Amino acid sequence: MRLILLGAPGAGKGTVAKMLTELDGSVQISTGDILRGAVKAGSDLGKKAKGYMDAGDLVPDELILDIMATRLQEPDAAKGFLLDGFPRTIPQAEALTEMLNKLSIKLDAVVNIDVPRDVILDRLTTRRTCSNSACQEIYNVKTKPPKVEGVCDKCGSPVIQRDDETKEAISKRLDTYNEKTAPLAGYYEKTGQLLTVSSTSSDEVVAAIRERVGA
Repeated sequence: MRLILLGAPGAGKGTVAKMLTELDGSVQISTGDILRGAVKAGSDLGKKAKGYMDAGDLVPDELILDIMATRLQEPDAAKGFLLDGFPRTIPQAEALTEMLNKLSIKLDAVVNIDVPRDVILDRLTTRRTCSNSACQEIYNVKTKPPKVEGVCDKCGSPVIQRDDETKEAISKRLDTYNEKTAPLAGYYEKTGQLLTVSSTSSDEVVAAIRERVGA
């Protein structure tokens, strides 16, 4: 299946993407992953992106789209792909539509995972992450605590609350999302591609997607 996943930070896009990849072999593609991959591969596009990243600047949309076009034409994306975290703005969505048309790639749906703000705040403020960059196992103090408090089950490193997962930081991230990214739902609704699923259950979201795309 070929999908774009929309939803606020903490809406469960990553979990849903993982379940879908296991279902049909689609690849999850996030902007961060493709940028890191291009930089690591040392491609011309990767070198350009590295220049911006090293300077602490945002990588321009045009360059991200070029890297995305290259990524979507790799063999593993032929089975299907799930775009997670891109597009973030309407200009990006318009440019992506144009690019997909040029590549003759048709999206199956744009899935908007709609989760109440208070649920997201609770999810993210109770989330903890392994501090070992090679592990980064995720826990939740309520629903999935480590066996020994503050210690990662997998590698034994300290488990921490990330700086961007305090209540203040998350509130700011949600405000930014609502201002810049939430309007994408309206854009894709006009194209007839939008599927909004209002649920806190990843299983229910996946079931709704499968029903929509006939998988």
